[in-house]
Amino acid sequence: MSFSPEQTLFLSLKVAFTAMLINLPWGLWLGWFLARKQFRGKMLLDTLVNLPLVLPPVVTGYFLLVVFGREGLLGRWLYDAFGLALSFTWQAAALAAAVVSFPLYVRSVRVAIENVDPRLEEAARVLRAGRWQVFRRITLPLSINGVIAGLILAFARSLGEFGATIMVAGNIPGETQTIPLAIFSLVNQPSGERSAMILILISILFSYAGLALSEYWLRRWKRQLAE
Repeated sequence: MSFSPEQTLFLSLKVAFTAMLINLPWGLWLGWFLARKQFRGKMLLDTLVNLPLVLPPVVTGYFLLVVFGREGLLGRWLYDAFGLALSFTWQAAALAAAVVSFPLYVRSVRVAIENVDPRLEEAARVLRAGRWQVFRRITLPLSINGVIAGLILAFARSLGEFGATIMVAGNIPGETQTIPLAIFSLVNQPSGERSAMILILISILFSYAGLALSEYWLRRWKRQLAE
């Protein structure tokens, strides 16, 4: 299959957006849980959540392959029950990107919620507001800028994911070949340097935009806390 920058870019954005949607509810809940709950084993859970930040991405991809591969712990059940083969699909690439970027999002959510004055939440509970109402009307509005900053940062990280993706999704042009995988393939081809440079420039642009947007929302959040 011939190389198509547009197709590679579209696939990368689809994978990153899907990873962001996977992370959105779980990261928001887990960030709140770690920020507001004290329990035995909290350090163990926190370490487990942040493990993908320090593990080599190929190790993370290997474990995903063990779990979600065709003969994996969950992969075999998914195939037998629903006929769903997850590995070596773009969905597997999205899952890998979600797992690798998840800690960045959770950490941002946790820090944002920890900076919300718990006395405001307690005052709402005194007025008989339920837990969901307190979160929706007090906690989330006061931490939303930090939450958005973390989500943007995780999205940018998903666009740059390589190691875990190539393990669990492969490097299939038009199917699972995202921008980093395409760059890797092109620089190993005699005539691929020019096309690789196009993708490198696109990667730099998206990375800079993601960091700039994340920093913008962080600054908004800090101004909000100072008011």
